[in-house]
Amino acid sequence: MKIAAHTARASHLVGALEALAQRANHGELAQALLDELAGITVLVAGKFTNNRTADGLLEAFYLTTGCVSLGMGQAADSDEFRLSFLLLHGAEHVFQMGFRQIKALSALPAQPLVSDFDNDPYIQQRTIKALFFELCRADPNSAWMGDEIYKKELLIRQENQNLIDCAKWLRKNHFAGPVKDADLDANAVIAIAVIFAISGDGRIHARTGQQEIENLIKRVRETKPDVEAGWLQLLDKMPPQYQAIMRTCMDEYKNTIVKKILSKAKTGKIIVEIQNYYAGAEQDVEYH
Repeated sequence: MKIAAHTARASHLVGALEALAQRANHGELAQALLDELAGITVLVAGKFTNNRTADGLLEAFYLTTGCVSLGMGQAADSDEFRLSFLLLHGAEHVFQMGFRQIKALSALPAQPLVSDFDNDPYIQQRTIKALFFELCRADPNSAWMGDEIYKKELLIRQENQNLIDCAKWLRKNHFAGPVKDADLDANAVIAIAVIFAISGDGRIHARTGQQEIENLIKRVRETKPDVEAGWLQLLDKMPPQYQAIMRTCMDEYKNTIVKKILSKAKTGKIIVEIQNYYAGAEQDVEYH
């Protein structure tokens, strides 16, 4: 799972150890800390790499370094403060803090999609492991930006979760009754709702079919509705937390697909475009 590439710097753990080396009489503290890190490394090797080979232990050490560093990211932005944070809580606890961040991130959607696979324990564990390796592998002799990548990925996944929640609300309020399919493409549900709202009929659409798209195009070309007024009707019905998502979509579609719908472009081409690029799997397969 390759998330991103960044210009990076040394891990927080390396910085904290360098700060410890500057303290007078640091030998006892350093030894205790290194012993604790060694114990964590052995456990990581047993679960994620290989505790019977030198390469497996080395890889586990890199993962331990990064995961402890990720947990230390909650401390103030200086090596001395992070060292104090590490010594106060202990390396094992800080490692667990970092790993909980990984688990919390893995629970958020990487894409604005919902699938039955999301609840598969094997898939969930594989996702955690992939994120663990991607964010936490930190060679002390190389640069590391796992915490910055984590923050950016967290924002992306939180946005995806908001899209999914918005789509679920639209499905629940679909004019013909709630849509209860397990799989969900949030962008497609939102697209359908925005496109159909231009008619101004006041109904919330979260699922469509070819005939419905044909009828929409024919109706709006005949009535020439006020698109903005239709969208305001939809926005007024929606919870405030989802309105910005819908407005962004509306701003994007106003001069693209909506403009084509209201033009004299061939209906067949528009239907295909909506089916392929907007409605996706969120449409009935059969022609009614």
